[in-house]
Amino acid sequence: MIHAEGIRKRYGETEALRGVGLDVPAGTVCGLLGPNGAGKTTMVRILTTLLPPDGGSARVAGCDVVREADRLRYRIGLAGQHAALDELLTGRRNLEMFGRLYHLPRRSARLRAGELLERFGLAEAGDRPVRTYSGGMRRRLDVAASLIVAPRVLFLDEPTAGLDPRSRLGLWDMLRELVAEGTTLLLTTQYLDEADHLADQIVVLDTGRVAASGSPSQLKAKAGGDRVSVAFREAGDLAEGEQIVRGVLPGEPEIDRGERRLAVQVEDGATSLIKVAAALDAAGIAVDDLGLRRPTLDEVFLRLTGAKAA
Repeated sequence: MIHAEGIRKRYGETEALRGVGLDVPAGTVCGLLGPNGAGKTTMVRILTTLLPPDGGSARVAGCDVVREADRLRYRIGLAGQHAALDELLTGRRNLEMFGRLYHLPRRSARLRAGELLERFGLAEAGDRPVRTYSGGMRRRLDVAASLIVAPRVLFLDEPTAGLDPRSRLGLWDMLRELVAEGTTLLLTTQYLDEADHLADQIVVLDTGRVAASGSPSQLKAKAGGDRVSVAFREAGDLAEGEQIVRGVLPGEPEIDRGERRLAVQVEDGATSLIKVAAALDAAGIAVDDLGLRRPTLDEVFLRLTGAKAA
């Protein structure tokens, strides 16, 4: 549904994109990650016809983003970082206005506005001015506006920035419903838990290039794989516990004597955990914690870009 090859964009002396490629299958979610200035928003603007590339090519929903830009705009939806709403109008009138801008007949625009207000839990507030809406309500209305023509592809640029946890979770649920119905979604985000929960595929940009791509689990594997972690109840058991763990696992333990803890990287996480638990129990060594720890996307992000996520 989205295919891009060798996309380049320069602003003066700054090369914002340096040959970026993307492939996003229909009905999936692609998370575009990267530190500030990595080129995420520039890429979204090119894919949504708002900015011409200096090199490369891209097709979205079967349309070339340069040669068929007018036709493409009727097949996509976009919600940028800042809500594109008129605060003096009601939520309903905002949606009707977007419908008319897409050349929907007046009655069709009114009916579609009512459907979207209902779907996004805004029906009761639909006739209030947007200036009275909370941040979460405005963001939901902005996403609703991007769906006024039921787009095949939806682009969201940091859709939950500034929202409280409850509003974020609510918006995640709505996005999952859209994807389940067949919408293809590309979102940029600096909330790595958001990408982990929503994305089928993640593309990490760094200084205008693709630093890595793959599913969340594939990227986590690049950060070192699973680790069996053991926290001993008694400090005196650490040395004996280390020898026991060395006897059942092939990896080199990492020791934290202050925390009375050791960790070993493993390939077969569940099997290794069972082996360690059985060996320590047979030796009568008590532990405060024993578990399998998987890398987080934060660790992947830091390893790939050298920057911490927001």
